[in-house]
Amino acid sequence: MKYIDENMSVLEICKKYPESIDFFELKGFKKLKDENILKIMGNLTLKSVLLTKKIDAKIFVEFLNEYIDNSRKNVDITMVEKEITSQEISVMGLLPCPIRIPLLEGFNKFLEENSELKVKYELKAASAGLDWLKEDVIRANHPEKLADIFISAGFDLFFEDKLMGKFKKEHIFKDITGIERYNRDFQNDEISLKDPDGDYSMLGVVPAIFLVNRDMLGDREVPRSWKDILKPEFKKSVSLPISDFDLFNSILVNINKNYGEEGIEKLGKALLQNLHPAQMVKSDKLKENTPTVTIMPYFFTKMIKEDGPMIPIWPEDGAVISPIFMLTKKEKEEKIKKIVNYLAGEEVGKIFSHQGLFPTVNPNVDNRLEDKKFMWCGWDYIHNNNIGEILEKCKSIFFKASEEE
Repeated sequence: MKYIDENMSVLEICKKYPESIDFFELKGFKKLKDENILKIMGNLTLKSVLLTKKIDAKIFVEFLNEYIDNSRKNVDITMVEKEITSQEISVMGLLPCPIRIPLLEGFNKFLEENSELKVKYELKAASAGLDWLKEDVIRANHPEKLADIFISAGFDLFFEDKLMGKFKKEHIFKDITGIERYNRDFQNDEISLKDPDGDYSMLGVVPAIFLVNRDMLGDREVPRSWKDILKPEFKKSVSLPISDFDLFNSILVNINKNYGEEGIEKLGKALLQNLHPAQMVKSDKLKENTPTVTIMPYFFTKMIKEDGPMIPIWPEDGAVISPIFMLTKKEKEEKIKKIVNYLAGEEVGKIFSHQGLFPTVNPNVDNRLEDKKFMWCGWDYIHNNNIGEILEKCKSIFFKASEEE
């Protein structure tokens, strides 16, 4: 459904569709919740505002309309929190946008069939970002104030000492999924995603792959590895999912581990622009600054036209993954076990893998990947390094290099 068009003013859009303010902020338009700021830029048309940021208006409008539509259609299912006076089990987190609604539908059905469970949950779309979740974790200076079950991706959220890292060190969480061995895609001679400490569990991963525009390649060979992306010939030729913080952070961590700070600098020099993954699929239609390579979540390959110039490439050295963690309180094991079994089970695993192309760790689900490889920094690297500090340094190096002519 079409709610807005590019000729409407920003003020009109925000007043008529308040949920659009969150979308604007996700795309870098800050402080629109401030009435004074909104009045200053609000009289400008959306088209003129997007022009100043060199953002394709047609694509932006398309996804803003989709965002508004989803917000309005799904308000009932999103806000279900089982109005219970004494909440016994709390679930909080972020779900990948493409599978959030089917997961919530399945979860609600599960709760209806298990009415003895008293549950309050807040599971937002991943596009909402981690800030609200981080604030909640920071405020929770005592384990009792934390939700009983957390679901989300995010290196910084789960490993920084000022966030979940401090609780992990205290062994507040416990993997109670009962899964002895992860799916063979994630537990083999080359990779082991299962937390050796038994604190964190995982549900699946978001893999990053390449989308190569053959029309833009020229005499360059198709890049088939992360090492290829870092070559000088791909300077100012690559689009990265910077706004997808979890995946971008995972890319930085893995490039830093495998290629060092020099690799991060080369990645920064390769950056042409930052696109939302949904924009990346249509990047061949951009009138200027058309990327040769876009690095994007595997899910979006579903949208590629078979007869178009864009070809998906699964990196030979492995798709960088952003793990989707599930944290469960050890002291609540008995109360939450039934919910954990459902979330880590085959039904949810198939939604992750088959509907969302987010491969699951559930061993009973076929991820249909034909033994494709993944790039994962490993638990030893996580435990032996301060991931928060590494990310801050990598971002500084990356963005400084990206600004060089």
